[in-house]
Amino acid sequence: MRRRSSASVGSEQMEKGTAKNQHSRLCFLATLSLFFWVLLLYFHFVVLGGNPLEESAKLQPIAVRTEFTPSHRIDDPSSEPRTSATPLTESHLETPRVVDPPIRETPRVVDPPKRETPRVVDPPKREAPKVVGTKSKMENFPFMRALRTTENKTDPCGGRYIYVHDLPPRFNEDMLKECRKLSLWTNMCKFTSNAGLGPPLENVEGVFSNTGWYATNQFAVDVIFNNRMKQYDCLTRDSSIAAAIFVPFYAGFDIARYLWGYNTSVRDAASLDLVNWLAKRPEWNIMGGKDHFLVAGRITWDFRRLSDEETDWGNKLLFLPAARNMSMLVVESSPWNANDFGIPYPTYFHPAKDADVFMWQDRMRNLERKWLFSFAGAPRPDNPKSIRGQIIDQCRNSKVGKLLECDFGESKCHSPSSIMQMFQSSLFCLQPQGDSYTRRSAFDSMLAGCIPVFFHPGSAYTQYTWHLPKNFTKYSVFIPEDDIRKRNVSIEERLRQIPPEQVKIMREEVINLIPRLIYADPRSKLETLKDAFDVAVQAVIDKVTRLRRNIIEGRTEYDNFIEENSWKYALLEEGEREVGGHEWDPFFSKPKGEGESGGSSAEAAKKSWKNEQRDQS
Repeated sequence: MRRRSSASVGSEQMEKGTAKNQHSRLCFLATLSLFFWVLLLYFHFVVLGGNPLEESAKLQPIAVRTEFTPSHRIDDPSSEPRTSATPLTESHLETPRVVDPPIRETPRVVDPPKRETPRVVDPPKREAPKVVGTKSKMENFPFMRALRTTENKTDPCGGRYIYVHDLPPRFNEDMLKECRKLSLWTNMCKFTSNAGLGPPLENVEGVFSNTGWYATNQFAVDVIFNNRMKQYDCLTRDSSIAAAIFVPFYAGFDIARYLWGYNTSVRDAASLDLVNWLAKRPEWNIMGGKDHFLVAGRITWDFRRLSDEETDWGNKLLFLPAARNMSMLVVESSPWNANDFGIPYPTYFHPAKDADVFMWQDRMRNLERKWLFSFAGAPRPDNPKSIRGQIIDQCRNSKVGKLLECDFGESKCHSPSSIMQMFQSSLFCLQPQGDSYTRRSAFDSMLAGCIPVFFHPGSAYTQYTWHLPKNFTKYSVFIPEDDIRKRNVSIEERLRQIPPEQVKIMREEVINLIPRLIYADPRSKLETLKDAFDVAVQAVIDKVTRLRRNIIEGRTEYDNFIEENSWKYALLEEGEREVGGHEWDPFFSKPKGEGESGGSSAEAAKKSWKNEQRDQS
């Protein structure tokens, strides 16, 4: 038999619960040994075994926080991209969700758990690493869908869609219902007929072609443009794909109602109402209105009142913060402001089809022109800076000059056929400043194939940069005002110096420009030609598209932009980003104290209205 050890005997005696030899040394050692093993097992399973579980639970959310990069959601206007300076909170994370470590009911003395995979959660797999390159940045802009339409080569409207706001009728149609109130001296009801073209003109003297001619008011662009927009071939009801957004507000008609005898509150009411309405629209929030445009068929000075003094002229539409973001198309823009753009005055010709334009152009090419130069207009005796008096004198004293003098009462200047007949028989048509920089006569003369002669760059060159060539020598002659005012230069001699072959080339250039300077009949549509409306809309689209691409690239359109030099930027060539000194600087230097719009310009606008009154007397 094998001899049992003392340890075995001691252990057996303890299991049987015997009390024998309790005070013996052997029994004491056995008890001490058993206590040691119990303590060792407790330390191993509870203390050491519990730490990996607890530490694992704590590591999981830390791993998610450091490795998962939340994306910026463009469909949530309240979301903002996180920068390194912005603490990452749970609100930035979508999945996986970070939760508190699981609560352990009681620490169980068991074998360490077998972990199949480390529960340090990996960041979610992304289809493509969008953290690099410009493409990922582009996803953050809400106008990206509109830009992408340009990539669809099968879509003829890609990059050309226009969204039109459905304004309440008080901003447009209701004004036409009260057309007798649109002017103190002119019954605008007849001029708003025929989609804004006015009554048809009869071709009694054979000056016009047989169709397409109307007695159009020079300030009727609001309604003409709006009706042309209804025929635009790329209208959309989905603003997210729109290259630009049109606001059909009759701004010109609105101010025309209240310029005389109304306080500033009345004059500003509709403009303030409009911008408040727009600001509540979701379309406005995409770019803060920088993709919006509207049209006003009057000169910019009617919308640039500098103060709330009752004696100040016009309303303050173009000075409202919201309007500063929009583009406003006017028949005369400000050289010192960046939110308005010049578009042509309407002429009398509104063709319904391409053939009407081609026939008219051919007719203008083949006319005999017996007069070297001509002028239709009245003197400005109350304006000491005006050169009209000298121009009228030179016309009277020249055997090759023709004058159609406009004055009170009956005048051939009020007869479209008389004006067009004179322009059609002249090689050059003199176009000095009117009451303001521009005048409708410049477009009537070019429609007749007559080469315009300008005396101030603000009469055309810095105004209609969308519609006329930047190289003004191709289609016009420029004689600085001071040459007439101070040096008494002979207009006849200056024009005779131009070789006949050059005159022919210039006249052809003018005739080729005709489609871009006229507004087609809004009730029809030209097929291959682009009229003044088409040119203006495309220019707005190009402007908005360029702005969007600059935003994506994180750059501005120009370096060191100075708004007071706005007239210079439109003259820059492609790729140029900064302006400097210009030979025309003296023409646009403002007298001290005139402010942004210029007191003399506001006064010119007021005189323009007085002459409108005179024309109707």
